[in-house]
Amino acid sequence: MSAISVKNIEKSYEKGAVKALKGINLEIEEGELFGLIGPDGAGKTSLFRILSTLILPDSGSASMMGLDVVKDFWEIRKIVGYMPGKFSLYQDLSIEENLNFFATVFNTTVKENYHLIEDIYVQIEPFKKRRAGKLSGGMKQKLALCCALIHEPKILLLDEPTTGVDPVSRKEFWDMLGRLKAKGITVLVSTPYMDEASRCSRIALMQGGNVMEVDSLSNIIGKNSMTFYALRSKDMHRLLKDLREFPGSLSAFAFGDEHHVRLQSENEAEELYAFLLHRAHELLNIRKINPEIEDVFIQLMQEQPA
Repeated sequence: MSAISVKNIEKSYEKGAVKALKGINLEIEEGELFGLIGPDGAGKTSLFRILSTLILPDSGSASMMGLDVVKDFWEIRKIVGYMPGKFSLYQDLSIEENLNFFATVFNTTVKENYHLIEDIYVQIEPFKKRRAGKLSGGMKQKLALCCALIHEPKILLLDEPTTGVDPVSRKEFWDMLGRLKAKGITVLVSTPYMDEASRCSRIALMQGGNVMEVDSLSNIIGKNSMTFYALRSKDMHRLLKDLREFPGSLSAFAFGDEHHVRLQSENEAEELYAFLLHRAHELLNIRKINPEIEDVFIQLMQEQPA
């Protein structure tokens, strides 16, 4: 039995004018650290709200540990820990008071389940009397995770938990998720950060309400083998325009301080170099690269039907 099963889930807003989810199918096994990777508007939050029993799907079905998200919502809420994208704890309550409140809601105590949160809570315990609204982004994140874990859930749903926090806190948070996975908790986490995909057992690449690929990061990159080159020149703006006009270019886009271009074959690299020299590009540098997850994502996005 899958920990999370999603079959043909669809969801629309504004009387059907906005289709947030377009027939989503996912099977997530027990103990997986599974990532939903995609930009804002991909449909990640809508799927999380359906799985956490906060909204109903228009069609399709979903289950958590064999429990239907529509029929068995009360039972699901007992076995799921949910951390929404926006910090939603009580701003005027302290760290300690928020944690005690959530433990009481689930008819347990912090003492009884302290072992579940100990390695996270010790990092914020020195500030336990501080109001939640006065915490930094990273500390809010750790408190929200403690509150989501305090009733010993079998599944954790974490909707963009690292958005807006500093790189150090992001790394610490993913280290914590790895430890939770080791304890056998199924973790479904969404993120717009492509670099976080490497921390997941498997990922689903989402865009425009669709799932484009589901697999491990290495398998997704491996089976989407592409011929990519990274380029720089003195005039980067004009370089991107010319790359897109080159007949052998399948795609070209800005990538940090370089431009990445996908060619039909390696044979066209010399033709591209000559093409750019003919257009008077100075300080031109071109090198072959292995595609990264961002390259694969953009290519898959371009291949999606309109």
